[in-house]
Amino acid sequence: MLIVDAHEDLAYNILSFGRDYSLSAGEIRQHEQGTDVPAFNGDTLLGYPEYRKGRVAVVFGTLFAAPERYKAGAWDNQSYKDFDEAYALYRGQVESYYRLCDDHPDKFHLIQSQLDLEAVLSHWEQKGSSRVEASEYPADAPGENPPDYPVGLVTLMEGAEGVRNPAELEEWWKAGVRIIGPAWSGTRFCGGTGQPGPLTKEGFALLEGMAEFGYALDISHMDEKAVLQALDSYPGVIIASHANVASLLKELDTNRHLSDLVIRRLVERGGVIGVIPFNRFLQPSWSHGDSREQVSLQHVVAHIDYLCQMAGNAQHAGLGTDFDGGWGWQSAPFEIGTIADLQKLIPLLADKGYSEADIEAILGVNWIDQLKRILPEDV
Repeated sequence: MLIVDAHEDLAYNILSFGRDYSLSAGEIRQHEQGTDVPAFNGDTLLGYPEYRKGRVAVVFGTLFAAPERYKAGAWDNQSYKDFDEAYALYRGQVESYYRLCDDHPDKFHLIQSQLDLEAVLSHWEQKGSSRVEASEYPADAPGENPPDYPVGLVTLMEGAEGVRNPAELEEWWKAGVRIIGPAWSGTRFCGGTGQPGPLTKEGFALLEGMAEFGYALDISHMDEKAVLQALDSYPGVIIASHANVASLLKELDTNRHLSDLVIRRLVERGGVIGVIPFNRFLQPSWSHGDSREQVSLQHVVAHIDYLCQMAGNAQHAGLGTDFDGGWGWQSAPFEIGTIADLQKLIPLLADKGYSEADIEAILGVNWIDQLKRILPEDV
């Protein structure tokens, strides 16, 4: 089954740590062995061979930079003092995606239109005896050369402070951005994680400008007050690229996850929610340094199932892993060695009573359907 991952901070890692995602996860880990990178961001879960093996056909690659108050250390070159610096960092990250695709056109392809999406999916969905199954090629097996075809990259701006004013939305659209989340922490647009608050005047202006171009709105990290206002006012597609179920995480004192009210409202709007397989967001008692054995993919299934039960169907749940987003292998459920292991969700969901069509929807089709709503026919 094809997988679509709605949230990966690839550009951040490329520019912060020099990670080359055309390599395997094993090669990247080997290159970083003996450096401080694993301490900063964990061991990577990503790499092109793992995308192939796991049939990860499309990834939402983010533009992410943090306000300087959250600067992670002297190594952190992706934090900004002001909006001009945020703009420059986000432009640099856009360029890093173009370079990745230009340098490895057989492995990565930017998706800016429905034609791009169709071209990428046509490779992954091909049938017949000439098709080579990625599972035949272990990611770390030397000497194996399966035919390459590209992973599609959809650009998502996480935290919108790279947009200095709504007039710049045309520039970002032409650069390939198709989804914008106004918050990470609180921003001038709205409250965010750890900093509650509603949409501001600038936030409403941003949403108005986004609607003119057809951007999708990502409510991940937005405070609930702002989310409910957006659900009432934004006419375009609304998603949550990476967020878990607050009702299953009552021990966490945070506004990071989605209440039942927000889930219901998002379902009513036809949105999809990407579940995050980060241990702390699956088992609140888990903390960094604890054994991975405490958290399993069954915890991921519990969040997916909760969303599906609330919706009454399997059309609104997906995956938004946030892999390599400030954490790595050490903080993932114990069955996960790399992103290829997301395929292990299939039998677990089947045991839960989900049909093959349901599982296909959850792993990828739901996000593909959203992209068909978001993307222009051509550019």
